[in-house]
Amino acid sequence: MKLTKKSHACVRLEKSGRTLVLDPGGFSEADAAAGAEAILITHEHPDHFDEGRLRAAMEANPAAGIWTLKSVADQVSAAFPGRVHTVGHGDTFSAAGFDVQVHGELHAVIHPDIPRVTNVGFLVDGGKVFHPGDALTVPGRPVETLMLPVMAPWNKIADVIDYVREVAPQRAYDIHDALLTDLARPIYDRQIGALGGSEHLRLTPGDSAEV
Repeated sequence: MKLTKKSHACVRLEKSGRTLVLDPGGFSEADAAAGAEAILITHEHPDHFDEGRLRAAMEANPAAGIWTLKSVADQVSAAFPGRVHTVGHGDTFSAAGFDVQVHGELHAVIHPDIPRVTNVGFLVDGGKVFHPGDALTVPGRPVETLMLPVMAPWNKIADVIDYVREVAPQRAYDIHDALLTDLARPIYDRQIGALGGSEHLRLTPGDSAEV
C-alpha cells in the first residue's frame, strides 16, 4: 500500500490502482481528493471537511463515493444520491478495494465550554493504517501505521506520547501538523521518538511511503 501525506490531516492511500483519501479539508491542497474512488471524512470541522472541494471531487468523478458520519453526510448526501454513506462506531465496509472499520464517537475536548462534535476514526485493511481524526481513539487491535495528530488546540505533547504508547503501532506518521512550525518540529520528533516506544516518522506533504 502506498501512503502519501498531504497537508495537515489529509492522507492518500493507493493499492492495486485504486485510491482512498482521508480528510481532504480546507488546510490541505485544493486537489487532495482529486481522482479518489473513496473519500473518508472523520468529522465536520473545516480543516477536515471542505464542502466545496468535496463537491468538486465528486462531480469530477462519478465513480467516487463518500463514507462519513451523519453530521457531514447530511450536508452533501442530497447532491449525490446513493454515493454518500453514513457510518458510525462499530461499522465495517469496503471502499475502493480497502476494508475499513469505524472506531470512535466523539471529538476530543477542546474546552469544557465548547460542545463536542462527533468524530470517527478509520482502521484500514485490518490495521495497516489507522486515522483517528480529532480524537485519541484506541482501536483495540494491532495497528501497523498510526496517523498521529501531533499538534492541535485539543492536545499536548504528553497526550500524544501516551497515545502512541497505548496504541503501540509499529510506526507513527505525523498528521494534524499545519499549526506546527518548522522550529518546533525537532522538539516533537525527539520527544515522541524517544518516549513513544514506536518508530516515529514524518513525511513532507506530497511525499510517499510504502506501508
